[in-house]
Amino acid sequence: MFASVAILGAVALAMALATSWLILFSVGARDRLRSWVALYLLAMMGEMWISVVIFFAAPSARTLVVGLAVSGVLMVASVVPLFVALARVRRPGAAPAPEPVATLSRPLIGLLAALVLANEFLMSWGIQMALGTALAGGPVAVAVAVVDSPWFLFTMAAEMVVTTYLLRDALPRAVLAILLSQAVIMLFSPPALGGAIWPALSIYVSSAVMIGLFVLLFEYLYRHRQLTIALSNYLVALVGVYGLMMAGLFVWQYFGDATAFAISIVAEMVVFYAALARPAGFSGALARPWQLRSHWAFALLSFVFVAELCMGAVLSVQLDPADYVGGFPFLPLAGPAGTVLFNAVSNGFWFLATSAASSWFLIMMGLEMGTLVVFKFRETKNLENKVRLGLMMGSYAAFATFYPSIYFAMIFPNAPDPSVVPVLGWSMGIGSYPLAVGVFGVLFLTYVITGALTVLFGRRVVCSVFCTAPLMYQGTTIDAMKSFNRSSTIGHKYLGSRFSAGYAVTTGVVMAALFGTSLLSYLNTTGLTNVFIQGTDPSVFLFILSFSVGWYVLFVSIPYVGNYNCVTMGYCYTGTITQAFQKIGFFKLKVRDKQVCRDCTTLDCAKGCPVGLVDMPGHFRTKGEFRSTKCCGVGDCVEACPHDNLYISDVRHWVLRRLGRPETRPRRVGGASPGAAPTQVASLHSGAPEGAVLLPMAPGAPLRAHR
Repeated sequence: MFASVAILGAVALAMALATSWLILFSVGARDRLRSWVALYLLAMMGEMWISVVIFFAAPSARTLVVGLAVSGVLMVASVVPLFVALARVRRPGAAPAPEPVATLSRPLIGLLAALVLANEFLMSWGIQMALGTALAGGPVAVAVAVVDSPWFLFTMAAEMVVTTYLLRDALPRAVLAILLSQAVIMLFSPPALGGAIWPALSIYVSSAVMIGLFVLLFEYLYRHRQLTIALSNYLVALVGVYGLMMAGLFVWQYFGDATAFAISIVAEMVVFYAALARPAGFSGALARPWQLRSHWAFALLSFVFVAELCMGAVLSVQLDPADYVGGFPFLPLAGPAGTVLFNAVSNGFWFLATSAASSWFLIMMGLEMGTLVVFKFRETKNLENKVRLGLMMGSYAAFATFYPSIYFAMIFPNAPDPSVVPVLGWSMGIGSYPLAVGVFGVLFLTYVITGALTVLFGRRVVCSVFCTAPLMYQGTTIDAMKSFNRSSTIGHKYLGSRFSAGYAVTTGVVMAALFGTSLLSYLNTTGLTNVFIQGTDPSVFLFILSFSVGWYVLFVSIPYVGNYNCVTMGYCYTGTITQAFQKIGFFKLKVRDKQVCRDCTTLDCAKGCPVGLVDMPGHFRTKGEFRSTKCCGVGDCVEACPHDNLYISDVRHWVLRRLGRPETRPRRVGGASPGAAPTQVASLHSGAPEGAVLLPMAPGAPLRAHR
């Protein structure tokens, strides 16, 4: 048996090498005749395996003859297009007139991908039959078993590596890294082998590679605001396939059905070979800057999120089956249409809520988005901003992963199910459901301690440090999406520090829901009421709806509603409560010299604001300070000021004033006068990262390079 596997493995490897060379030959063909020759040879390879499949389906002399006959007829038929191409070439001695081809046409690319997939499918099918592997079930079950086998997956991975290597000189370095990552993810496909070791190992490796791939993708977007048309289409298609792949992997792991995963494998190969068939496209025409393509950015964010969510679910099932499996009931999709629709929506809601709140999803998101924050940390010059970014990453590690997943499990081993424990206080930062059994404790720890910190240092204590949201928002690429605050139709309505009608309505509904569900939760604990929503405490359900479902929906909708929309739109009740404390607190933005702001023409502070406080320059020019309960203290405005004239003032500065000491260091002029703003703008242009584009960052503002 070992000898048979070794021989067939060598055959599969040889076929992979031959296929890779033929793809290279087809891509590099300078006329259509050579393209058809390559396609003909690919067809021949597949046709040989047809006879193998037919024979081993029912081994006999008759099936051997039938198999050879079918292969022969198909080989003769595949020669016809080649003869047609040959007929178009003039006789020797005359001027050659091959049909020139600058790049493969879409039909040829489709035919190329179809032939490669058919070859690998037939080879995998034939080898499994030759080894006596039982392929039971209908045509769909057999096809899934063939695609999910190591003979198909490992061979395709080898082809991807070899083909990418052969075309390495024609591909940009970033694209080369992405293609090789595809090959690694293909190689470590969990359904390929049975047992316990391989599925677990492949889940860990493929998840790690995919996290690295998404980090690479986001950072590349940050450095290159304008992509080629081919690259932008390829990236969206790729992350869409990976979203399907991770969903298929979860379905296979949870329900034992590998059909969706097999479909994603085929889709990934189509995307891969469609990209490689036109390598010149990666250096071709440029698309519009992605910061001006809301539909494209939305598709990218949505597909990445689906992949991350399902990846987190897969990791949770693998590493935390006791806590995750059975954590949400799947309602049957049967019965009347209304029942099926309701059950489908309920299943999707609870899958999203449970997966988004799982420890492994939050750990994975922390690694991915946290890496982008590290990149931003390296670019940040202001010390206070560096300190805040460090505190933010530490808070995420503590409050999103360590405390809920490790600490509380040790301290409260017998804590009740969180779905029935009311959350009467703030649910983020200090305060979590095991403490909610003591009403006084949760009220004191959340409202008193966190509220006091907000009075002293501003709402950045929650909205830019304790909360999990800032880690998602403040990495390099996602932070760059604050341009959508000004360019998107909905985001534009929430610009400025004044509360719009939409903001007031949203905040009113959210706060009414908070007080209403909190009251019901309290009455439930006293026994006066028994109101639960699908078995969940009302306040817990509101928390789940707000932060495990609604927040992520609006996160992927950044291209339409703007960045940091939990602050700008007022749908976060925690943020709304912190507004009240900030209003009576010490926090404000101040300038060292009002005249500098009067002479400044860049408006960089407003352009850098992630919550769209575009009216702050006017306040700086007239009052020398700016107070807004919308301001969440990110500090991008301080970082963006080209004159080092802006700083954040809180209780520390108030104490210094009371002591008669300067509350901040002198402004660093750096040899530039306040009237030298045009020179400062020019220097920003010259220092913009590679691929930076000119974007209108504020209504009526001049075009300039935006980081």
